[in-house]
Amino acid sequence: MDKRFGTVTIFSSVQWLFFIFANTVMVPISVGTVFQLPEETIAMMLRASLIFTGLATILQGWKGHRYPLMEGHSGLLWGVILNLGLSASSLGMNYAEIGGGIATGVLLASAVTLILAAFNGISLLKSIFNPMVMSVYLFLLTFQLIFIFFKGMMKVSEQGTIDVPITLYSFALVIFVSLLKLKGNAVISNFSILIGLLAGWIGYDLLFASEAVQGAASGDVSFTLFPLGQPNLEIGIVAVSFFAGLMNLSNTVASISSSDRLFKKESGKREYRGSIFITAVFTVIGSGFGLVPYTPFTSSIGFLQSTRILMRTPFFIGGALLTVIGLIPHLGSWLAGMPVTVGNAVLFVAYLQLFGTAFNSLSGKVFNSDTIFRLAAPVLIGISLMNTPPAVFADLPVLIQPFLSNGLLMGVLISIFLEKMVNWSAFEQLELKNN
Repeated sequence: MDKRFGTVTIFSSVQWLFFIFANTVMVPISVGTVFQLPEETIAMMLRASLIFTGLATILQGWKGHRYPLMEGHSGLLWGVILNLGLSASSLGMNYAEIGGGIATGVLLASAVTLILAAFNGISLLKSIFNPMVMSVYLFLLTFQLIFIFFKGMMKVSEQGTIDVPITLYSFALVIFVSLLKLKGNAVISNFSILIGLLAGWIGYDLLFASEAVQGAASGDVSFTLFPLGQPNLEIGIVAVSFFAGLMNLSNTVASISSSDRLFKKESGKREYRGSIFITAVFTVIGSGFGLVPYTPFTSSIGFLQSTRILMRTPFFIGGALLTVIGLIPHLGSWLAGMPVTVGNAVLFVAYLQLFGTAFNSLSGKVFNSDTIFRLAAPVLIGISLMNTPPAVFADLPVLIQPFLSNGLLMGVLISIFLEKMVNWSAFEQLELKNN
């Protein structure tokens, strides 16, 4: 191994570590907070999340889909779980009942997923999540992530107003990272994410010392099973979680198909089955520790396009480092001190690339005044729902609310419905005849 390759590998590994950590840390913390769990339980969930996310990431790249794609907590399921937790009072249930119902639904969905993997149900998945559905998914995922990170860049006070200096710092960091990416030489451009995170963190601590984030408690934490609630048969909650768990398979199909285009390869049934199996196994394990179900991160494509480092070795090392951090509390405590606004600002730039992935997934397809509905309707309705306050749906049946308030889920469902119910090729042929 020459010296340059070794240096690139080291810095790429650290960049992967920060990327995976930044996409992981807030998920268990937010779920634990919504379900009003004790601090020590939230700390346990965070450590479990770091350990299992690192292991799942390595196994996916090694024996699953075999691409350098982060395996992390599903954004789709994250939204559903938070929505159910916030609806506890209107549902007339306590948090343990809701959490237990979620665990049951997730475990059942994982069982069905394992059956699909075992009995070669890949063709069925591809027929449901066809290329147009995946394009809709990629567009909606891009908008959802950008909305999240844009809002996360702005520090909001208890009065509901933004902290102007910190918010301006976040936008300055976006410009800084973008310039590194666009104007820097090959090395600086490839490591713009890492440079932005480290420089942004140091600058934040220097400029806003009083706002510096203290790491989470680093004492010994005992692991407990099903902290959100023991599995139960609250049918409504189980049904919502089960259905959302099955829809989570769209992440796997989108991630692998997008990676195929990026790496100019074609994955076979073996890669799909391996990826689905690993995701299901870690989802089952993670549910025992109150974790949001796992999925390959389609958003990793944006990170890969931004860094242009496609090697798997740094990816494996980054995943291994994350697991080590989960096993050593003091390291996790230190990384947890990274300012949230800094992480969101840098990830905002990284995920701008995902829009290109969504656009390229259309493969130069030409739409006419009729066929544009198959893309525009689900995407624009999904975006509209993303920007609609959940309180608007308060008078509807409480078990419908988690679906309608999730623009990504509804957009994908509408796309699947349109693809199955409308013969779009007939409209295309009619257009050719008229021309």
